[in-house]
Amino acid sequence: MILGDFLKAVAQLPDPRFRRVVWLGVLLALVLLFAIYGVFLWFLERISPAAVTLPLVGEVEGVGALLSLGSIVFMIGLSVFLMVPVAAAFSGFFLEDVAAAVEARHYPGLPPAAPVPVWDTVVDGVNYFGLMVVVSLAALATFAVAPPLVPLILWGLNGLLLGREYFMLVAMRRLGRAGARALRARHPVRIWVAGVLMAMPLSVPLVNLVIPVLGAATFTHLFHRLAAAPAARSSRDR
Repeated sequence: MILGDFLKAVAQLPDPRFRRVVWLGVLLALVLLFAIYGVFLWFLERISPAAVTLPLVGEVEGVGALLSLGSIVFMIGLSVFLMVPVAAAFSGFFLEDVAAAVEARHYPGLPPAAPVPVWDTVVDGVNYFGLMVVVSLAALATFAVAPPLVPLILWGLNGLLLGREYFMLVAMRRLGRAGARALRARHPVRIWVAGVLMAMPLSVPLVNLVIPVLGAATFTHLFHRLAAAPAARSSRDR
């Protein structure tokens, strides 16, 4: 059933509202990364001397240029490491549009969802970004000890985070924060498995940029199935 939710999400990728969120997330992530690089380069230029004197060599000029070149290599590596969580964090600010698009196509007739407060969206996005960075660092630390376990650990931990964040994002629109937490507590394994399904493609360059959109769409389908399950059981009991 979870795979079916994911395939429905993939089938809706051509939806213009989906593409808009993907491009906004990528664009804002690139702007932030270039801004970080600009500040970092400015700082290097302020602290680096025009020349240094080395023993047996004498005065060496062009230190600033050398550091600037090294900073380019550093930022390329940093962008590879941060691009996904940064894009995902920015995309999170617009994922309500994705959930609304899924409901418009697959669940017509629903009453309008209550908008999630902007402050809650900002806090959740910042928390999600921070947790993603921590998980990535933990995976890198594991690589030094047990390299074969890194993918499994990364998928498992990211799946836990993705499942929690995306399910809460979707469910709060319909149930509020307390109701979303209660429903999540009743189905932790299903939500974690769906999160792992989202986490696995994060290892694939370019594909990982659409994961925030696919995640929001997949969890919208999952939420409506889980929310409808108690009503269906109650109807059978009667």
